[in-house]
Amino acid sequence: MTTAESTFTIGEVSELTGLTTYTLRFYEQEGLFFAPVRRNAAGRRTFTQDEVEWLKVCTKLRSSGMPLPDIQRYAQLAREGAGNEAERFEILRRHEARVQQQVADLQAALGVIHHKVELYARHLAAGTADTLWRDGPECEPVPDPG
Repeated sequence: MTTAESTFTIGEVSELTGLTTYTLRFYEQEGLFFAPVRRNAAGRRTFTQDEVEWLKVCTKLRSSGMPLPDIQRYAQLAREGAGNEAERFEILRRHEARVQQQVADLQAALGVIHHKVELYARHLAAGTADTLWRDGPECEPVPDPG
């Protein structure tokens, strides 16, 4: 790190990443950083731009459902350095596959919801919405998205 490199306080990092200061401390405790978090002369945590960018990646990994142990393992491998890139790649590849399945599941759910919205819109426009559940569940077939 050069002396010209700017650093950020934990509060600034919280604002930049959307993570609470509690979460940032938790991430440090759980070993999610590639290097130990530095402290200034007053003992307060300081973060580099690279660490802020990594935290933004962590946020996306967590929000997309990557388990904390997988992120911890990835960070551990990164700290260890060269020679384990294939394992890091595999962690990311497995997560990508899980997220792709989640997206497919959500697309299927959205298709059903879209169909129900259209069904209600037609019935409301025709003044027949009161018939939707009168004779049992509204069971107009849902089109197959595939």
